[in-house]
Amino acid sequence: MTTAGRAGPSTGIFRRQPITGGGPDDGRPSGLKRTLGLWQLTAIGLGAIIGAGIFSLAGTVAKGTAGPAVSLSFIIAGVASATAALAYAEFAGMIPRAGSAYTYSYAVLGEVVAWLIGWDLLLEYTAIVAVVAIGISGYFSFLLQGLGIDLPAWMLGAPGTGSGHRVDLFAALLCLLIAWLLNRGMRTSARIETVLVFVKIAIVLAVIVVGAFHVNSGNLSPFLPYGFGGVVTGAATVFFAVFGYDAMSTAAEESKDAQRNLPRAILLSLAIAMVLYLLACGVLTGMQPFDRIDPESAFSSAFAAVGLPGFADVIAVGAIVGILTVLFSFMLGASRVWFAISRDGLLPGWFAKVHPRTEVPHRPTWIVGAVSAVMAGFMPIAEAAELTNIGILLAFVVVSAAVIVLRYRSPQLPRSFRCPGMPVLPLVGIAFSLWLVFQLQPTTWLRFLVWFLLGLAVYGLYGYRNSLLGRTAGADAGAAGTVPVEAGPVEADGPGASRAAEAGEQGGER
Repeated sequence: MTTAGRAGPSTGIFRRQPITGGGPDDGRPSGLKRTLGLWQLTAIGLGAIIGAGIFSLAGTVAKGTAGPAVSLSFIIAGVASATAALAYAEFAGMIPRAGSAYTYSYAVLGEVVAWLIGWDLLLEYTAIVAVVAIGISGYFSFLLQGLGIDLPAWMLGAPGTGSGHRVDLFAALLCLLIAWLLNRGMRTSARIETVLVFVKIAIVLAVIVVGAFHVNSGNLSPFLPYGFGGVVTGAATVFFAVFGYDAMSTAAEESKDAQRNLPRAILLSLAIAMVLYLLACGVLTGMQPFDRIDPESAFSSAFAAVGLPGFADVIAVGAIVGILTVLFSFMLGASRVWFAISRDGLLPGWFAKVHPRTEVPHRPTWIVGAVSAVMAGFMPIAEAAELTNIGILLAFVVVSAAVIVLRYRSPQLPRSFRCPGMPVLPLVGIAFSLWLVFQLQPTTWLRFLVWFLLGLAVYGLYGYRNSLLGRTAGADAGAAGTVPVEAGPVEADGPGASRAAEAGEQGGER
């Protein structure tokens, strides 16, 4: 008999789901099919991490925020992300279920915390999809102009982003295209994702190698034109570019040997991405003075400026193809978080139904696609990028705190990966993330607060009353005594599961 993974309090807003501490299939109703191996998971992680960060945000931050020191901005953001990645890796190996930070919070910190993180991630992931689609649109316009094709101004950007701009039509259509691709089934879409990731990495390596021959060290001076404050502000913005493994971890229930492969894929994808980011930023700011960088299509413009317009077109094509993978990864993440929340009863179960043929949660996927299309069509990229960062940073704070809590509350739980340097590294991650959060603009905080309050209202009016965990606890309210049982999930039709799990954990800690 084991006491690993018992649930915590079974009533109230801080009731906790049990941690199985066992295999990848814990008996929870899913309907999702396990098709993803280590390299497909790593490709999804790289697909989410490498994209708009190199091809769009690097140029934007270099020109207006950090100058050549944009590489320092990436290092600061990367350190914060790496400390959180270690916490995610420990949870991914221990709780291989869909939902990522939402699921981890539910098992450790309680339902209301999990709800707020899940509600937060729904907005953040959807906004990320919109940001990336806008970034691709800029390269698309650059490529068409190089071919002598001039599109009407009304369809080239959101209102206020240029003369005559009314909507970024290409970005909006792209969001809908990715939703369609994801609904074709995980096996098919993951294969396409893997191919596109290899294309993207090849393009980035070509940029680094060819660009290195055109670096002028004089362009790197002054290195800190906006001071160190600009570096920090830039780090808060480019943080958008150094996460993504969290979106990959939402696919836990579609992963083969998830307890082994998920932690490895998280760390591997972040390490590869950071090396490529730093090399690419060095090349970009070395090729062209920072104040001449085009934030719309930074690398294409830089290569055109040094007399390589043909290569600039290749980069534009590569950017369009490569950034598609970011859309894929984060729309996947949003739909799987939505699926997990709905399966737990905090949102209507209608959203948790998977398509009988493709075995994917098609309803959340189409809704995320439609909402992100509207955001991409009518929202400037800078506003959307900052909106994404605040939520992800707070999710990192919660996950880093949760890994500390669980390590000391239940040290006996089996862990396929253990976050090193406990509790120092998670605390560093918390400090970095909070530091970056407070660098964001007041308008970003205001928008987040409105979404946060709306989430509390939805939880109070629907989620708390319809929670699967709450209904199970209610069915147990009249039972007396405690019954130690093996670690296991909360079942929809299993009276006694939550209470027995609680008793088991408490017994194991005594």
